[in-house]
Amino acid sequence: MTLGRIASWCYRRRWRVLCLWFLALIAVVTLGRSFGGANVTAFQLPDVESRRAYEMLQERFPERSGDTGEIAFIADDGVSDPAVKAHMEVLFDQVAKLPHVTGVISPYVMPPGLGISPDGTTGVARVQFDTRAFDVPRATAVQWLRAIRAANEPGIQIEAGGHVAEAAAEREMPSSEIIGLLAAIVILLVAFGSVIAMGLPIATALLGLGVGVGGLTLLSAVVDVPEFAPQMAAMIGLGVGIDYALFIVTRYRAELHLGREPEDATRIALETSGRAVLFAGCVVIISLLGMFLINLSFVRGLAMGASLAVATVMLASITLLPALLGFTGRSIDKVRVPGLHRDESQSRSSMWFRWSRQVQRHPAVYAMLGTVMMVTLAIPALSLRLGMSDAGNHRPETTTRKAYDLVADAFGPGFNGPLLLAVVIPRDDADYSAQLEVLREAVAGTAGIKNVLPAQVNKNSTAAVIAVLPTSAPQAEATTALIDELRDDVIPEAIQGTDLVVMVSGSTATGNDMSAYLASRLPVFIGTVLVLSFLLLMIVFRSIVVALKAAVMNVLSIAAAYGVVVAVFQWGWMSNVLGVKTTGPVEPFIPMMLFAILFGLSMDYEVFLLSRVREEYLRTHDNALAVADGLAATARVITAAAAVMIAVFGAFVLGDERILKVFGLGLASAIFIDATLVRMLLVPATMELLGDANWWLPKWMDRILPHMEVEATPLADNVDPIEVPN
Repeated sequence: MTLGRIASWCYRRRWRVLCLWFLALIAVVTLGRSFGGANVTAFQLPDVESRRAYEMLQERFPERSGDTGEIAFIADDGVSDPAVKAHMEVLFDQVAKLPHVTGVISPYVMPPGLGISPDGTTGVARVQFDTRAFDVPRATAVQWLRAIRAANEPGIQIEAGGHVAEAAAEREMPSSEIIGLLAAIVILLVAFGSVIAMGLPIATALLGLGVGVGGLTLLSAVVDVPEFAPQMAAMIGLGVGIDYALFIVTRYRAELHLGREPEDATRIALETSGRAVLFAGCVVIISLLGMFLINLSFVRGLAMGASLAVATVMLASITLLPALLGFTGRSIDKVRVPGLHRDESQSRSSMWFRWSRQVQRHPAVYAMLGTVMMVTLAIPALSLRLGMSDAGNHRPETTTRKAYDLVADAFGPGFNGPLLLAVVIPRDDADYSAQLEVLREAVAGTAGIKNVLPAQVNKNSTAAVIAVLPTSAPQAEATTALIDELRDDVIPEAIQGTDLVVMVSGSTATGNDMSAYLASRLPVFIGTVLVLSFLLLMIVFRSIVVALKAAVMNVLSIAAAYGVVVAVFQWGWMSNVLGVKTTGPVEPFIPMMLFAILFGLSMDYEVFLLSRVREEYLRTHDNALAVADGLAATARVITAAAAVMIAVFGAFVLGDERILKVFGLGLASAIFIDATLVRMLLVPATMELLGDANWWLPKWMDRILPHMEVEATPLADNVDPIEVPN
């Protein structure tokens, strides 16, 4: 069934379609509550050294295989006060009895300077888990946090540190979506000048997104879905859902203003803009599913969640929206906003047509100007540093941030991210204690090490662990360099001539290994997405030049977005304005996610603009006029669509979650750059410079490539424009 027939079917059976969508929403929500799984905080590690160390310790030394947490406390009378000590020892006993806790190392039994600060005001106990922090059940983490909260009393401040405490923290998210939605409503009112026209994209996106997020709950029962995936899906789904419906509604109103009957206008809107929506949505989904190449379960969960949201809002745009148009008919323009009403059919009288002609008069100048601006914005991306941010980036009011600050102030920032040397001891009767001491002393003499604890050996002397305390913070570049130095130089030299096998582990090392792994997979992922997108665009637009130019410009806009992220979150530019409390590295999966999302979204605007340009070119065979007409016909709606996305994505910058702030800023920046510098400057300038070469495709390639039309040929303009009724 063609999109035109789908449009007519949905238009005529509008009540049935509307009921089916509401039934689908009720069904997925009900099934999700009954059979849906829980979102996970754990992530699967690739085959890296820290994972091999963890698996070895699980087998040989399970009670020391997991991560550690901290109980940091400060007392007015000093932590060594007998009353304070007795109070804390009761808490330590409580925590030691929790599931997955193998013991609590009290600061009162640690060597001087390791458990109690030199001034005697601060203490830190180490909580040892038998598994990785993100694998500890949330129930255990919550019990631990509650025990610590209950133990706080006047004169004693107690905080929980580490990833287990982070997993137990309650998260407040929804306000960002609400702010973005309200901003989108205002933008659509300005763009359409009609309350009813504004409401159609909002209603379509919300209902489609509701089904998508409900389906994500069901999806979490069979795949690992990260805990922030629903917010990520909502961010992406709301933005693209409103945009897709916006493009279709705009074309529908333009056809109405040309005198079409409402059903014909609906059919034409779906056959033209609807096809572009379908193609653009598929490109976004392909780009997102390209993350499967990373081969990590939590990345697959993110990709599937975001893809599901895009798929449902895309489906809503081509089925639910035609039904809603059937209810509105010509009444779409009745409830107007004074002074804001626009007629989409008069594109050549718009400022955008005049702007395109201005760019076409000096294409080389504008092309150079746009390129220089893009490259300038992208320069900070050359300093991109991947890594897991530590608790120093958490909100100041969280217990993990308070614990981090207490430990860092009293003992140094490195105490918040101890390294763990996992040692495999041969299964023989030899005594390796001397060799372990040589290893410990060699590590202790390394620059950047503050202290190294004595080796702990398991019961049958087949494994040992040595805790290493760096001087630098877990997220610091110096700590990453230290881990590399230990692995590459210090440890191999210290164990040379022995049968020991030593691996560097711990949560800090795990984060570094994850960063290195994702960085190594990023070129494969980016290359694959670029090749697939290039082929799709070449098939659709029957042009090598257009496809290549689109890929290059999209990469430039994404690089510029990376530059903005680095400047704000690594360098601290405008950090106070954007609420970024602490600078640090960029989480290793963020550039990958940003590329997948942004490349797909950038293709949206490329498809909507170029499909209209190609439609005009096939009609007139005048490249310059086709570019001007195509830009004039789509510029205002692309600007409105971009403004909606910027509002939705930018709202997440106002939140507290650092990961979502990075995503929000990166997405909003890229959309702004893409809709201004790329679509309104570089595209018309380069297409004017290239002329008819834009549409060059070798004849032999034209014969072998499949045919795929994004926009069908519209009906002949055999009707006269009509005045829109007041």
